[in-house]
Amino acid sequence: QVQLVESGGGLVQAGGSLRLSCEVSGSMTGLEEIGWYRQVPQRSRELVARISILGDPIYVDDVRGRFALFVDNAKNSVDLQMDNLKPEDTAVYFCNRNSGRLYAWGRGTQVTVSS
Repeated sequence: QVQLVESGGGLVQAGGSLRLSCEVSGSMTGLEEIGWYRQVPQRSRELVARISILGDPIYVDDVRGRFALFVDNAKNSVDLQMDNLKPEDTAVYFCNRNSGRLYAWGRGTQVTVSS
């Protein structure tokens, strides 16, 4: 059974940076299948960063150029580096498979960006 544990969130001012980490344990095909989602109240979770089948990172328009995805096979983690944060990035961030049957969701990590 795969377990996902997100960490690294916090409160930052606009323009600041955070690095989120998704620690993965259990049997799975590969870390490249893990993406990062975010959710704000009363909205569904949005996949904001993932690795394509060709191995390239893909980002939604809102975060492209500011967020970067890193796969660390040694740590069994998938990190999300977030720079130049904006208040609209405020959300709970989760990691999970980017397609197919999802794993059980972790608790997520709260990111709050103040203006």
